[in-house]
Amino acid sequence: MRAVVTLLRRDLLLAFRRRSDVATTLFFFLIVASLFPLGVGPEPAVLSRIAPGVLWVAALLAGMLSLTRMFASDFSDGSLEQMLIAPQPLPMLVIAKVLAHWIVCGLPVVLLAPMIGLQYALPNDALLVLVLSLLLGTPALSLIGAIGAALTLGVRGSGLLIALLVLPLYIPVLIFGAGAVAASQHGVSAEAHLSLLAAFSLLSLVLAPFATAAALRISVE
Repeated sequence: MRAVVTLLRRDLLLAFRRRSDVATTLFFFLIVASLFPLGVGPEPAVLSRIAPGVLWVAALLAGMLSLTRMFASDFSDGSLEQMLIAPQPLPMLVIAKVLAHWIVCGLPVVLLAPMIGLQYALPNDALLVLVLSLLLGTPALSLIGAIGAALTLGVRGSGLLIALLVLPLYIPVLIFGAGAVAASQHGVSAEAHLSLLAAFSLLSLVLAPFATAAALRISVE
């Protein structure tokens, strides 16, 4: 666990030093989510109807922007080779990398979501469900995205390849995340959708680190 905590602190420190990369992700989420009300119009009924899908798609795409950087710096400076031969299990180190990615890119989106949701005339109950759905679903996006980032490591045009690899796996999270907010808007309990999002994240936490570790070994070799 000491190695995991050390790697987590290192990645967070590097992210703090590269604040422009983090700001790019957040500004993308803010811009995409804020432009829809301007394009669609000010009608609250229309905005609240499209809000779940728009906000979740914006969060998904914003997270994808930073996937190429998850292992790229470690690959370029030789740190990744040290991780591969370290005595600590590689899946545990992968969890630290994914956790750092989520704290830097996923958690700010969760915190900004209520402010953006107000632009779409979402009621308070729907805003709460939106935050909960993002809090439960975005870890799965980071874990699944890590697999794609590892598979395309060192490949030219890796951003497009990552999108092709991970988007099909993102679809269930997107459907149930947006569905939870929509259910809350219609007065239906969102508990089932939120439970499925939590299940996806837990399943990803169990399987994705091992798949990512195997993909990293293949990419380095």
